[in-house]
Amino acid sequence: MRILIADNNVELCQVLQQFFALHDDLEVVGAAHDGEQALREIQRLEPDLVLLDITMPYLDGIGVLEALKAMSLRKKPKVFVITAFGSDHLLSRLLALGADYFLVKPFRLEILLERLRQFSSAPGKMIVGQEAAAEDGPLSMDQKVVQILHKMGVPPHFKGFAYLRDAVLMYLEEGYYAGGLTKEMYPALAEKYNTTMSGVEAGIRNALAAAWKNGNAEFIKKLCEPYCDDRMPTNSLIIARIVEGSLSL
Repeated sequence: MRILIADNNVELCQVLQQFFALHDDLEVVGAAHDGEQALREIQRLEPDLVLLDITMPYLDGIGVLEALKAMSLRKKPKVFVITAFGSDHLLSRLLALGADYFLVKPFRLEILLERLRQFSSAPGKMIVGQEAAAEDGPLSMDQKVVQILHKMGVPPHFKGFAYLRDAVLMYLEEGYYAGGLTKEMYPALAEKYNTTMSGVEAGIRNALAAAWKNGNAEFIKKLCEPYCDDRMPTNSLIIARIVEGSLSL
């Protein structure tokens, strides 16, 4: 089975490549770290299967699936989605877009290997691979942040989701504070995602607006009380409160 790995986590891609290299029936033909690159590599390499992450820069996993539906490929790969999100809404969206399998992070490599082999010999079928999750243990900070964003109702396919997640992790790791958003955090995010500071700010604002309108506004209000009643919180306030919420989990 020829596999293309599409994940913006370079370290995870390397781990998967090294692990698959130990097994003769699997061949990693390439790796992509953003959605646009993934589409180019799918066309160029014609893999049997794509391991696709949802949250990637430039074009996210949902965008990749949408593009694949519209593309005339000589050989269309099966798509094995790996993601930190396991909501019913996302599952239905992925199914509608043509994903074949759905695996929730974190997962054990041995179980992933077993599922890949089963998957390659079976008809495409949408399954939530909860049984492949890693053994229970304390959540990582990344998982805690994602959990809060998911509870807020921030759409995971919005660019602002990744910006918010990374902003909170920067805050936690580097000690950024609200006054440093425009001087330090936004420039760092803009460089990472090859965009502009205003693009980062607007992306976060659009993601927050979507959560406020169509997500869990009551949870957002509670998260930001007493500074948020019926008005959508500012970017700096929501980042600071997600930080506090992550530390308390």
